[in-house]
This record gives sequence, structure tokens and C-alpha cells, in this order.
Amino acid sequence: MRSGGVRGIVANGRLAGSWPGQGRRWLTRSALGLVLTLALLFGAALGGFGAPAQAGYNPAGFDFWVDSSMGPIKSRIFRAADGNTRRVVYALDGLRARNDLSGWEIDTDISRVLPQWNINVVMPIGGQSSFYTDWIAPSNTNGQAAPYAWETFLTSNLRWALRDRLGFNPRGNAVFGLSMGGSAALALAAYHADQFRYAASYSGYLNISAPGMKEGLRLAMLDAGGYNIDAMWGPPWDPRWLRNDPFMFAPLLRANGTRLWIATGNGINGPRDVINAPIDVYHLGNAMGLETIALANTRAFEARMNSLGPSNAVFVYTPVGVHSWSYWQEQVFQMLPDLSANLG
Repeated sequence: MRSGGVRGIVANGRLAGSWPGQGRRWLTRSALGLVLTLALLFGAALGGFGAPAQAGYNPAGFDFWVDSSMGPIKSRIFRAADGNTRRVVYALDGLRARNDLSGWEIDTDISRVLPQWNINVVMPIGGQSSFYTDWIAPSNTNGQAAPYAWETFLTSNLRWALRDRLGFNPRGNAVFGLSMGGSAALALAAYHADQFRYAASYSGYLNISAPGMKEGLRLAMLDAGGYNIDAMWGPPWDPRWLRNDPFMFAPLLRANGTRLWIATGNGINGPRDVINAPIDVYHLGNAMGLETIALANTRAFEARMNSLGPSNAVFVYTPVGVHSWSYWQEQVFQMLPDLSANLG
């Protein structure tokens, strides 16, 4: 893990490298956090609405089990069409990650498309409500036996197992994720720059320590598996919150020269968001609200990056788009030429 972390970003309670209008933006961040809390109170979950028709289990993939402090963890591996082992991307799931398959395999076609671009795809399975981070304790609200240790798993256990057993390149990889996985992808790249030179976030929450955000996430994690957020990064004043907030560790991403692809919709639904039943109306409403907040978070993160000077980042704002797998798949495909050019 890189040294410095939050200490190099926050000094004497103030954000290092502050910028004009910080007070006004702090008020804006507070308001956005309260909006997120309200959205989650109405049952919005950090997952996806709808799915492409051609998606589903891909028999071309295989299960890859690796031991960890959490027990054996499965990943799904999809090999590059040309058989290379240099070009590797990790795809991180959302808050409601399942224990059998990744949402990326179930609800998108990336496991079929990216290998044709000669990219090896690694899909870690599980990690519901984990933020793919190392927790300080097991959750005491759902009987979790061992604390999550996903950062350690992804950057040590899985990384070296892929090298030793499959010959995969352990350096210069890419990582992307949606929603929960979006902020996690940026954190992994910030603190493990030798492993991840490329990171992408789709509809990510990139300002998670702002006032109100923690309360909203608490409700979401209780809803998605009954997880206690205090077991993740401790109480709200714990510095681990700052360490895992993309808004706060943005200087590390710039210093690392990490290639970033940050995409989000605008919360407006389009023709693909077909309503078939009353429950779909409910889910679409949540997807619209969550994407609106993701848009605001992304705008704030972009402003933060811009305040630091030139960076190796691309920001994409779609003309329509809600918190939905169909849009995340589209964003991956839009990013794909850039990703391919920066791997290997």
C-alpha cells in the first residue's frame, strides 16, 4: 500500500490544496448528501434497473477459486481471444453483488465483447455491501463470521494467484466498477498504482464522506444484506472514511498519473427504460434519483480534479441515463478503445 494516504491529503482538519469557493462547495456537498439520504429512505438500492436481452451466464468463463481470510473466494475468468496474459481488467460489481455470478456477467455482454479485444476479464464474485475494502470488524447485524478483506484479496491473494496459476501480468492492470464498485475502483488505483494504471467509475459515488452520505449508505447497506456500516470504516470521524473517499484522495490519482474514465448519466430515463409493471415504476424512480446524485457526485469530483491541475482523466456525461445495467454496458463499450490502448 502506498504511504501518505489521508495524511498527505488532509492537514490540521483542512483539505490540502484547497481552492476558491471551498465554503460554498462544502454547502453544496452537504445538500447532496441529504438528498442521498432521502433517496435511500424511500428504498432506493445501489443496484441496477433493467438488463440487456442477450446477457446471462457465459459458458466461456471458468471459476477461479482463491483462499483468503474471508474463506475461499470465487472469481470468473474470461480469457483474451488471442491467449495473451498481459492485458487484464478487473470488473467490480454493485452493492447487491451475488455469490454465484457477477452482475456484469448476468446483466451485460462485456464477458463476450472484451475478450474479443484481446483483454482478459476477471470478475470477483461476492462482496455484497463491501465497497471492496478491508473492514475493521465483522458486521454484528447479520452474523458475519469474518470481516471483509476485499482490498487485501484483490491486491494480494487474487493478484498473485492469477500470476502464479494463469501467468497473468500482475502490474499495469485496469479496474472498473459501477456504483459501489466505481468508488472502489478508484481507491484501488490510488493506493495500488503498480497494479492498476487504469481505473473507471460508472455512476459512482465519488464524494462519500460529505454530510448525509454516510447516513444514506448506512440505510442502503442494512437493506442490502443487513450490514453494519460501522464495521466497515468505523464511526464517521474515523480517518478511514477520508482514505476511501475519491473526492479526498484525488491528489493521489493525479500524482500517480492514473488513466481515469469517469462516466455517469443525468437521471433522465430514455426509450430503453420500458415500464412493464407497477414495480418497474418504483425501480425506475429509484434509478433516476440515484443517477441524479451520482451525476452531482461526479461533477464535484471533476471539479476537485480540475482544481489540482491537468490530469489523465476523461469525464463522460450521457444525454440520458439512469442507474441501470444497460447504460453501464454502453459506457464500458464507449470506453473500450481507450482501455485497449492503455493496456499491455
